[in-house]
Amino acid sequence: MDVKKLALLIGALLLAGVSAFMAKSMFTGTAAPQANAALPPVPTGPEVLVATRALPVGTIIEPDSFRYQPWPKDLVEKAYFIKGESDLAALTGTVVRVAVTAGAPITQGSLVKPGDRGFLAAALGPGMRAVTVSVSTSSGVAGFVFPGDRIDLVLAQDVAGGGDGPPLKVSETIIRNLRVLATDQRTDNQVGEDGKTVVATFSNVTLEATPKIAEKIAVAQNIGQLSLSLRSIADNTSELERAIAAGEVSVPANADPKAEKQMLLAIASRPVDTDTTYTVGGDVSRYQRRSVPAKGAATSAPGGAPAAASYAPSAAGPVVRIARGNSITEVPVGGK
Repeated sequence: MDVKKLALLIGALLLAGVSAFMAKSMFTGTAAPQANAALPPVPTGPEVLVATRALPVGTIIEPDSFRYQPWPKDLVEKAYFIKGESDLAALTGTVVRVAVTAGAPITQGSLVKPGDRGFLAAALGPGMRAVTVSVSTSSGVAGFVFPGDRIDLVLAQDVAGGGDGPPLKVSETIIRNLRVLATDQRTDNQVGEDGKTVVATFSNVTLEATPKIAEKIAVAQNIGQLSLSLRSIADNTSELERAIAAGEVSVPANADPKAEKQMLLAIASRPVDTDTTYTVGGDVSRYQRRSVPAKGAATSAPGGAPAAASYAPSAAGPVVRIARGNSITEVPVGGK
């Protein structure tokens, strides 16, 4: 090949390579810039207490109900709970008086503490009432009932009937699963110097009940003696099973754990006044009655004459009854 032609070919290749490189650099430099998402500015103010979930009115504050979160300094109010200036331990057990949405700051006016004015009304559930029952040391479980516990209410009474014998003694569990709101005038548990709950006797206990159950309790206090029966925490599960078997609640078809938990909480917080149980004196002692004493007076026979319906023997051993008109005389065998 001619040297001149070879030189021209090599020069053309070099020129093409340089042009391609320059074109690539030009297109790369003019590419559209990538848009980076702008991150919101991180608040640099103090940390305030916010709700971790929605807190409706009447909610009892627990340790997992709140957490600290940085908050813009210009938006911090005096009513907020600020980290380093608030005692979180004192907030546990308080009741929400004003509803708080999830993520919103908790204000001091939205909570009411045990012993404060309006605490009992805030602690009541929607549609519930507070009713007080007088108890003694024995009927009040010797002081081992505290606010927040669940109890059954037992009524003991004497049913006289119309007979001459002793009255029928009977006790009946009239209401189950009542929540204790206060003992005497205390709505919280008293803690001693050792950090343990102090067991103290009381003469009155305030319970949470529906309006109808509150009426029943008021009548029961005039019928006989009321006693408290402390319930186990494990009874919540058995109460749920009983309600499902009785058809009082329906199990969610999708078996949603959250729905089942809400249903369990609803059953656990509901007082029950159905399917009551009772025990009579004859169930305890063979010398007590099993039924109400029957009437001992004679009933009227046809024509208005009294008939000998039932008579108890007046003397031990066999007797002979002698009727003379409307008069009946009992004569022991062997007597004159």
